Amino acid sequence: MSAKKRGIDFNDLHQAKGKEAVAAAITNALTPGIAQGEHAEANWPDPLIPGAINVPEIPASLLPGWVGDMAAAIADSTQTPPAMAVMLALSVLATILQRRFEVAPYGEDDDYTEPLALWTLVGMPSGARKTAVINALTDPLMRWEKRERDALRTEVARISTRREVAKRRIEKLIRDAASAKNDKDRNLINLEIEKAKLDMPEDIHAPRLFTGDVTAETLQAMLVKHGERMAVLTDEAGIFMVMAGLYSGGCANIDVFLQSHAGSPVRVDRAEREAYLARPALSFGLALQPGILADVASNRRFRDSGLLARFLYAMPESTVGKRDVRRRVPIPERVKAAYDAGVFGLLERRTLLPDTPRRIAFTDPAREIWLDFCEVIERQQGDGGKLESISDWSAKLPGAVARVAGLIEIAEIGPGVERVSEGAVTRALDLAQRLIPHAQEAFAILGADAADADATAVLRWIQAGNHASFKRSTCQKAMEGRFRSVERLTKAAERLIRRDVLREFKEHNKGAPPSVWYRVNPKCLST
Repeated sequence: MSAKKRGIDFNDLHQAKGKEAVAAAITNALTPGIAQGEHAEANWPDPLIPGAINVPEIPASLLPGWVGDMAAAIADSTQTPPAMAVMLALSVLATILQRRFEVAPYGEDDDYTEPLALWTLVGMPSGARKTAVINALTDPLMRWEKRERDALRTEVARISTRREVAKRRIEKLIRDAASAKNDKDRNLINLEIEKAKLDMPEDIHAPRLFTGDVTAETLQAMLVKHGERMAVLTDEAGIFMVMAGLYSGGCANIDVFLQSHAGSPVRVDRAEREAYLARPALSFGLALQPGILADVASNRRFRDSGLLARFLYAMPESTVGKRDVRRRVPIPERVKAAYDAGVFGLLERRTLLPDTPRRIAFTDPAREIWLDFCEVIERQQGDGGKLESISDWSAKLPGAVARVAGLIEIAEIGPGVERVSEGAVTRALDLAQRLIPHAQEAFAILGADAADADATAVLRWIQAGNHASFKRSTCQKAMEGRFRSVERLTKAAERLIRRDVLREFKEHNKGAPPSVWYRVNPKCLST
């Protein structure tokens, strides 16, 4: 209904609701074929398209004390969604604590345990300050690595020299054995070679906590070299693409990734020798552009392998284009100091790796609320259930909740923690409930193709301009960088029509072909 019919003029409308409302009223008044009430939400079903899912906020208050304060301060300083700092902070905790602790929801004597390795993936567009968030969270990890590297410099040099001398001696003995005059002399030399190999000291390395964009082979070698634990904390997509097989003809060896998430034994083939990992632990903290998910969507084997189901996804609304360029808020020094102290406190005695992780059981109240959640998830995974379409992901959610609860408990209480409390599980459950719509959004993208990506781009254009209706040629001109041909735009529009975002109609022109217009589902527009 136009402003005039409501009994007010456009000046009144401008004063009441702003110039955007005036523009929308004019557009609707001039658009052909729009009858009264035709835009009413009651006439439209809910839209079904990636980007139309309302994802809840993930506040920093879900994390305790020093780590939650740091996540909030980073989000405020960088003007980024708190979800990014929250998820990456959890991966930082996992980086520190994996392979040292495990949680036992049913009690210490039960066979079921969850390691504290954690995989998180945040979808954020280019220019969203992903690097700044990662750098702020990993800064104390880098400084700890440098401290340990400096402390071990002399010992590393000493062992390296002894190993080099032993290798040279073995090479000489091998040449002597080859030129020995008889079997007796050769056997004696062979015994010397065997003893020299046994006496050669094991190579030592300064500890590494995490890496960035690496190859799968390098990552496997780092697991062997650094006590069966490693993390990848990065905003580079390389390792994710490797896991998807996009750099190996779709046939990447993903066993080491799968086993390192579960903490199961795995053999790793190396150039020197085969290595055996008894309890590998690998964590991920990835901040990637959502388009990367669309790129891997074509590899069905990637989804079927269960790799994608192991990630906790956050797909927050981007702040790009909405940030205050004049606002500059540094992270408070007291928050930085508390975060540094918390990280370094958890890293104490990290180098003394136990043969088996210390097991931390849930308290009885914690177990009960966790089991209540498990039961709800189980019921929603069946045919027709809310989580049926992402059942591979939701089936792993209770285990992920147990891991997150363990990380939260240790971050709050310290390495001497005795039990996982009801409070820690409550925080983890709150996070899990919020993450379900984020996972649905991520898997909607993963199930998308090029037309879906175009459809999502059109929807963003619609929402940015708050277009209640629009002419096809107008959209093409506005997005000519993407839609060089009208056929491509038409395919995207057809996808949006099937998903109840658009309805097509035509404006008849005298002496010319009719113009194609689209009406927009009001549920896709801001109110």
